[in-house]
Amino acid sequence: MTTITARERLINAAVEAFAEKGFAATTTRDIASRAGMSPAAVYVHHDSKESLLFTVSLQGHRSALEVINRAYAATSDPVERIRRMVYDFSRWHADHSRVGRIVQWEYHALTPEHRAEVAAFRRSIEKTMQDALADGVAQGVLDVTDIPGTAFSLLSLGVDLVRWFEPGGSRSGDDLASLHAELAVRMTAAR
Repeated sequence: MTTITARERLINAAVEAFAEKGFAATTTRDIASRAGMSPAAVYVHHDSKESLLFTVSLQGHRSALEVINRAYAATSDPVERIRRMVYDFSRWHADHSRVGRIVQWEYHALTPEHRAEVAAFRRSIEKTMQDALADGVAQGVLDVTDIPGTAFSLLSLGVDLVRWFEPGGSRSGDDLASLHAELAVRMTAAR
């Protein structure tokens, strides 16, 4: 049995509170209560509510970047690479829709310094998708005239899931990720 640390309990409680109430409406008292701690205990681990948001955002972006990088490295076939990257990125956003919702919707609540750090992860995710598209164009198997715009659009398929996706709904995360992957291939494959 894994023991969850006080810090992890706070992060999990922050995710619940931010996802349910939004960053602005959540208090440190809400987070502490959900974690089964006193409000003062929050400040032992984080100096502010924004610090908790930053931690959630960093963890979410690191995880999403790892997913994209693994999918990129899994194959050298450009079409299969795009399919896999879009599938895995969309599936991550479905499987982690609460965290994804927070890191997307509450991005502007971060301090400018924290936003800049998170933005570096976003740029890395976009760069990896751009690299995959450029490689496919260079090999003549993808037909893409606007690589940055197409990369952004393909990633947006997954990111947009957090706006409305709820586990247990009429479409599963796997169904939607498969649809997104197929659409991505249709949008980019040379004819």
